[in-house]
Amino acid sequence: MSNECCTVSRPDESSGAQLFEDTFRHQMNSDGSMQIQDNLFKGRFGSGPGEWPVEAGRYHLVWMPACPHAHKVVITRNLLGLDSVISLGAAGLMRDREGWVFSDDPGGKDPVLGIHYLKEIYTRTKSDFNERPTVPIIVDTKTGLGVTNDHFRIPQQLDTEWKPFHKKNAPDLYPQDLRSDIDELDLFIFKRVNNGVYDVGFARTQAAYEAAYDRLFQALDYLEKRLSSDRFLFGDFVTDSDVRLYPTLARFDVVYNTVFRANRNRIADYHNLWGYARDLYQIPEFRETTCFDKYKIHYQTSPHLRALEGNVYGLVAKGPDTSGWNVPAEERLRLSSHREQKFRVGV
Repeated sequence: MSNECCTVSRPDESSGAQLFEDTFRHQMNSDGSMQIQDNLFKGRFGSGPGEWPVEAGRYHLVWMPACPHAHKVVITRNLLGLDSVISLGAAGLMRDREGWVFSDDPGGKDPVLGIHYLKEIYTRTKSDFNERPTVPIIVDTKTGLGVTNDHFRIPQQLDTEWKPFHKKNAPDLYPQDLRSDIDELDLFIFKRVNNGVYDVGFARTQAAYEAAYDRLFQALDYLEKRLSSDRFLFGDFVTDSDVRLYPTLARFDVVYNTVFRANRNRIADYHNLWGYARDLYQIPEFRETTCFDKYKIHYQTSPHLRALEGNVYGLVAKGPDTSGWNVPAEERLRLSSHREQKFRVGV
C-alpha cells in the first residue's frame, strides 16, 4: 500500500483572528461555544429509491490529510480493500477564503474531478452555498455531483453497502451483534472527543473553554478506564469505534495539547490510551495515513487557525518527538485471547 500522506505545501503569509471569525461565522453561538455545521450532502448508497448505486470506479473520495473526520473514512476504505474501487484525492493543507484548494496537484486541479476549489462541488448543488465546504466528501464522477459529506455515517455505509467489493478476509468492523453498542459509543466519541477537542480549541469565552475542557478530559478518563481491561474498545478486535477514536489520539499531543490548549494531559500520559493508540498505529492502514508533520503545519500555520496560538510568524514547532509511536504496545497483548490477531474477519 502506498503512503497516503502526500507532499507538503507551505502556507501563505496571511493571518488573523478575523479570518477565523469569517471561516466559522455560521457556527458561533452567543455564549462563545461552537455548533456543528450541518452536512449539505447526505446521500446513501444502495439499490433502493433515491439511493446511489454501489459501483466500482464511479466514486471519488476527497480528504485533507490533517482532518480527523476524513482520516477515519480513509482508514476504513483502506482496511476494507475499497481503495481499489473508490479513488482518493487530497486537498492541500491550507484553505483560503473559498475553502479547500487542490494546491498539491499538477495545475492546481484534482486530476479526477478537474476542479481547483472543492467548493465547486457544493455550488453545483446549491448555487448560493456560502458555508464551509468540508472534507471528507464522496463525489460521483459520472455527474460531478456530491454524494455525501456526512463523515459520521460514511464508514458504516462502507462497512455494509459496499460489502460486495470488500477484499478477501476483510475485517468485520461493524459486526451485527455489536451494532447498537457501537452506534452508542460512536456518538459518544464523536461528541465528546472528536468534536470535543474543537469545542475546546474554538471556544471564544473563558466559560465555554473551561466547560468544554472538562467534558473532554472526563471523556478521555472514561476511555482510559475502559481500556484497562480490554485491548480494544469492544474486546479483542478492532471495530468501527476504534477507527473513529484513533485520529483524535494521533493528533492530540502534536497539536491539540498546545494549539487548542487541551493541556491537562497528553495522550502519552495515559497508560492505557497511549498503549492502545500505539497498538493501532502498528496496523499499516493506520500508520500509513498518519502524518504528524502535516498536522503541525496545518494546525499551527493555517491562516484561519494560527491566530488561536498567537503564531504571528507562522513557525512550525520542532517537537514533540513522535518516535515513541513506533514502539510496539506489548503491554496490550495480555488483554487479548487473540494476541496475534487484531481483526474479526467478515463472512
